[in-house]
Formats: sequence, structure tokens, C-alpha cells
Amino acid sequence: MAISIKITKTSKSRIKEVDFTNIQFGSVFADHMYRADFIDGEWKQPEIIPYGDIPFSPSISALHYGQAIFEGMKAFKNPEGGAQLFRPLENFKRINLSAKRMAMPEIPEEIFINGLKELVNLDKDWIPTKIGSALYLRPIYFATDDFVGVRPSKNFTFIIFTCPVNSYYPKPINVLVEEKYVRAFEGGVGFAKVAGNYGLSMLPTLEAHKKGFDQIIWTDGREHNYVEESGTTNLFFVSGDTVLTPEIDGTILQGITRDSCLRILRDRGYKIEERKISMKEIAADFENGILKDAFGTGTAAIIARIAGFNFKGKEYVLPPVEEREVSNLLYDTLGGIYTSTVEDKFGWVMKI
Repeated sequence: MAISIKITKTSKSRIKEVDFTNIQFGSVFADHMYRADFIDGEWKQPEIIPYGDIPFSPSISALHYGQAIFEGMKAFKNPEGGAQLFRPLENFKRINLSAKRMAMPEIPEEIFINGLKELVNLDKDWIPTKIGSALYLRPIYFATDDFVGVRPSKNFTFIIFTCPVNSYYPKPINVLVEEKYVRAFEGGVGFAKVAGNYGLSMLPTLEAHKKGFDQIIWTDGREHNYVEESGTTNLFFVSGDTVLTPEIDGTILQGITRDSCLRILRDRGYKIEERKISMKEIAADFENGILKDAFGTGTAAIIARIAGFNFKGKEYVLPPVEEREVSNLLYDTLGGIYTSTVEDKFGWVMKI
């Protein structure tokens, strides 16, 4: 489908009000946002408008029944000063995977990609250039039926807004292995980027914070034995000469950073195992002196190095991050590909 995008620029940019060296993640927003509505069975003309509040009825379906999904992406600047995206087609595919699971109409590629590129191009001056920084992109898609009744909505709104960000985790994190609460279960929505997945994580994470931990490691809902995710990231462990990561089995988000890390490591000749990983195995590897590294991967965090973890009341402190081969390699390689200072041999970068 061919689309045209109506653009209404802001009358006054807020960019000069921002200290780009000191930004709390997700708290400062760029000048514009992109919107497309699905009404009466068809997509209406999308538009870019100044960032701001949107009116809605308190009865919209998304608020009552949770038909709301989103994505997380980033835009970067290359050495020539141009804007570029990292694997946006994968985000496009994943948002539609989530949409299908939540009984929402798929978003056409032209609506998603063309709008994304136009928005980033318009606000490219908001892309920070400090190492570890980026323009974070948040596509969100939600049900808008003005109707209180349990059925799939017929009308939806798709919005993309952006915000300049610095590092999500500025230092290595300490995590608590969660053995009470459950993030996902077989047949559920753990593989989708559904708003409710994050809502249910708030209380367990808050309780972990009160105990002095930065994040939690989720375990499976059947036995509380097998590792799944950590906060907003997929998990990796380096044990001996092998890089371990939980297999994608329907309860774990198919992380784009996760997939990128696996492809980089395989290209470098590392031994990889994607399988069920028990916390007892990880604890035993630590005791045997072969657990070398543990980290999370995700768009916001990139590589979140785990300083240590608490399992069944025992503290496990990992080697200093500067001594870690795998997580440092991945952080440097991904950061270089993002900004075109390292060769993009996989064809992941989309220049705007």
C-alpha cells in the first residue's frame, strides 16, 4: 500500500532545554510523534504531530482488557552525522507477532517502517552522540473501542514517540533469583511484547529493590528451577568454554539484541548452547570455578553485566567486569555496529 504522511511541525523545539549528558532514561521526549489509526477495518492516513497528550475515553478497551503491545528500538548517528536504525524490520515482525497473539490487526510495513524513518529523520538532531547513548524509539499499539465489554476491539491506535537516553544500567547489577512470582507460563504471552508482562513484574521487582537488588531473574512457572529472563533482558552465562542462554520456548521474549549477540558469537567461533538452564547448574558451575560471566541483553540495556546473584539466600559474586571476555566483546561490537565504527558484516543497519 502506498501511504502519504501528513506532517505538522512543532512551533518551538525544546531541544535547547535538554542537558544530553545527564538524562534519566525515558524521562525526556523529542519534539514529534507519529500516529496512525485503524478505524472501521482500515488504516487511516498517518501523521506526524508535535509530541504531547492525546485525548481518549476512560472506557477504551486497552485500559480495561489489556489489548496493548509495544516495541523498543534505537536510532544512532554514524561518523558522517547521518541517522541510522538497527534491525528495524525485526521489530516490525515482532510487533505483528505480538499483535496476532492479542487479536489485533497487523500493522502494514509501510505504516511502521515509513513512519519510523520519517519521524527519526525529522528529529535526528535529538540523537545524542555520547558513548552508550541513543535516541530510544517507542512504538506502542493499543485498542481504542469506546466500549466496556469483553471482546476484541475493532479500532486501534499506533503511535511512535522518541526520547534521547543515556545508559540504562550505568554499572553492573546485582540480581535476585525469583522463586515466588511468575512472569510467564506455557500457552501465555511470554513471547510477546505485551504491556501486561511488565505490569506484573512491578511488585516482585519492587520487593527485590527493598532487599538491595537491582533486578530479578525470573524462573519457570512450573518448577521455579529453569532460568528465563532478567527484568527487561534475555540472559546469558559463560561457563567454561561455552556460552549458555535459555532456549526460546514460548515463555521468553525473542530478543533482537539476543539474536544479534548469538550471531556475532557464532561468527567468532564461540561454542553456543541454547537450552533449558537450571539455577542449580549455574550455582554448581560457580562453585566449580568455571562460571566466567553472566549478563542480560536488550535494546535498552544493550549488555547488562551481572555483578552477582542471590540464589536461595546465598550470594554469588562474579569476576570483575573488566576481566570478562564475552560480554565486553559483545558490548564493543554492538556499539560499533550501531554507530558504523565497526563493520556491519550482517547488514543490520538501516541508514535514513
